[in-house]
Amino acid sequence: IAPFNFPAMIPLWMFPVGITCGNTYILKPSEKVPSATMILAEMALQAGLPPGVLNVVHGTKPVVDFLCRAPEIKAISFVGGNKAGEYIFAEATRHGKRCQANLGAKNHGVILPDADKEKTLDALVAASMGAAGQRCMALSVAVFVGNSSEWIPELAQRCARLKVGDGADPNSDVGPMISPESKSRAVNLIGQALNKGAKIELDGRNYSGNFLGPTVLSQVSTDSPAYLHELFAPVLSCTCVETLDEAIALVNANPTGNGTAIFTNSGASARLFQREIDVGQVGINVPIPVPLPFFSFTGSRASIRGDLHFYGKQGVTFYTQTKTITSNWRTLHHDESPSKSPSTAMPIMK
Repeated sequence: IAPFNFPAMIPLWMFPVGITCGNTYILKPSEKVPSATMILAEMALQAGLPPGVLNVVHGTKPVVDFLCRAPEIKAISFVGGNKAGEYIFAEATRHGKRCQANLGAKNHGVILPDADKEKTLDALVAASMGAAGQRCMALSVAVFVGNSSEWIPELAQRCARLKVGDGADPNSDVGPMISPESKSRAVNLIGQALNKGAKIELDGRNYSGNFLGPTVLSQVSTDSPAYLHELFAPVLSCTCVETLDEAIALVNANPTGNGTAIFTNSGASARLFQREIDVGQVGINVPIPVPLPFFSFTGSRASIRGDLHFYGKQGVTFYTQTKTITSNWRTLHHDESPSKSPSTAMPIMK
């Protein structure tokens, strides 16, 4: 069960591994973006995959309920929002299915004063505003440590230079939101954050249609609506602390654990961060630390339901079941006598 934001990439996390492990597969794309999945299915047939191995169904909750309840279906993979993911995990496991569900996130980037300023600001712009912020690994919170907070105005200036426009236009940097409802929700949360004391460094709410321009908020507290909710929009919330220890505590206090990053030129600070941070995917000067395919996508805590992650070794484990065979081919030799009585202890071979 795939989301709208990566209609090709996320299905490719799923069905190639499942099919390679010997399963037939049913794929349900988001009803908002069904065509990419159909193209993938057609390409699979052209590549020689037998008909009936990869199947596609379309629909909303009734189709999801069917997938979660049908006894022929043994496992469910899901990527999407918290509400749907919590429901799917509960419904699938209630019907005896294995389930892996990647849910929402609030990914923090921690910026130390010794970081390379130019590279760090570019990374923050790209990771927060790319895909219009509509990705579960978007870097939506910037935690500035010490005097690195002086970089916030320049960060807003760089975001302001991004071009908002048609996603099919190669000159566009920020495309539209997926729906009017998504834009309205993000705009509403921005307003609530301002009412809670946040300061707006860059306001992108002046675009029409489904477009929301790059938006940068500063002085965002951890009880701000912009911090408590996943906006899924081109909005970067900035907060400031004095020490790296404070930054680590702030990140660890957030219930989600999809991804985080630290920007620094200090090996000692990076090692401390990677050891103490309680987040499943950690970048060192890498803003979106999505693992390469031979690893697994290891979001943690409230960002996942289930204990096996997508793709990599854990993906193979998810789509397979272990069968253990114990055999005994030993026969008595001509000079051996059979036991006078069978042993009632745990069977052993002598």
